[in-house]
Amino acid sequence: RLPSNAPLPIGAAIYTITRTILNALRSIEALVMAIVFTVWVGIGPFAGTLALALHTIAALAKLYSEQVESIMPGPLEAVQATGATRLQTIVYAVLPQIVPPYISFTIYRWDINVRMSTIIGFVGGGGIGFLLQKNINLLNYRAASAQMLAIAVVVASMDYLSAKLRELAAQTSGAAA
Repeated sequence: RLPSNAPLPIGAAIYTITRTILNALRSIEALVMAIVFTVWVGIGPFAGTLALALHTIAALAKLYSEQVESIMPGPLEAVQATGATRLQTIVYAVLPQIVPPYISFTIYRWDINVRMSTIIGFVGGGGIGFLLQKNINLLNYRAASAQMLAIAVVVASMDYLSAKLRELAAQTSGAAA
């Protein structure tokens, strides 16, 4: 008979299988996924979106799970010592420790995806990267330079916006602590 606080074997099996699948997906570069999805669903933005979404899910799952695994036990023990329920323990001891990093990780991946979308377009993933490649191949350098300028403006704007969002998240978590 298992002790009452022992993890369930089915939970451990699901955890191991899920972690293995996500590790395998994360080990495949998004660019390679884009090529595979382009062959599978055809040239266009859907293939690029699938590649970025799958790679992002795998990367964020790892970052999120590691954050949950590394929470400090002190707040958990303090909240449990007050007689809190399991839900109250999660709300008052776990969430305050994981929400700020989750926000930061999510913004970071969003930033990565904006940058990668141009590269994904070069292999048939659609979007501005595909148009840029087409104009370069057609020697239409005026349109290609306009597209590169648009990409630079979007990336710079994203950098600025993500920095402001991280700053806001840091201020919010600092005020809550």
